[in-house]
Amino acid sequence: MKSLGELFLVLDRNEERNSCEFSNSCGNLFDEFQTEEKTNYSKADTDIVCGLYSDSAIDLCSLCEPARRLYNCSQNAFSGFVHAWMSELPIEAHIISFGRRVMAAGQQSSETAEKAASDRGDPDTRIVLEAAYKTWHEIDRLRGLLRFSPDNEGIYTAYCEPDHFVLPALKEHFSRRFGRTPWAIIDEKRNICIVSQWEKSPSLSNNSGIEWEELWRNYHKTINNESRNNPDLQRKLMPRRYWKYLTEL
Repeated sequence: MKSLGELFLVLDRNEERNSCEFSNSCGNLFDEFQTEEKTNYSKADTDIVCGLYSDSAIDLCSLCEPARRLYNCSQNAFSGFVHAWMSELPIEAHIISFGRRVMAAGQQSSETAEKAASDRGDPDTRIVLEAAYKTWHEIDRLRGLLRFSPDNEGIYTAYCEPDHFVLPALKEHFSRRFGRTPWAIIDEKRNICIVSQWEKSPSLSNNSGIEWEELWRNYHKTINNESRNNPDLQRKLMPRRYWKYLTEL
């Protein structure tokens, strides 16, 4: 994954869009499985994502100067920039062009910057906003589709394979939901894990308690209204790629 911090820094450079070069030297925020292929994510980058979903908001002092200017021009553009990066789609050049366009418009007025940030008539803006929407949509889905089961250590653990890099955006939501109960979300696609501040150490294997899963299946069966089953709507709201992690299915 390309560094979000580097994308912000490129906003102040004058390279042609096809000549943008990015490195991938990042530190770790997440616990990682011991696998041959590892993906590292910068703590600074993921702190930005967490800040977007936190009541305490983003620490502007921790942002590089181009990132602060983009944020001050348009918070909507800043959010779209970050979420487009989280999509992990190969659109870095479009993200940079989008950011530069908004910042240039911001030199006129904040209203002009907001218009530039939402102008889908511009190809770069449209691509960025579409990628950001995919990320937002998956975050919203996983808030309702993740299934937690306690492991042998009492840590409530959920497994998933999201299309996009969304784990840091889920931390605030589940921290509020679980309170002081330890929990973990494991992204098996990227081999990373995000945990609560109360965690011990989440299990690295998908071996949640069978009894707990059976209780959930019985509960789902009890409350399910067979006369209102709608398989087509179910597939729309819960795409098949999520089904392997839905205990009731």
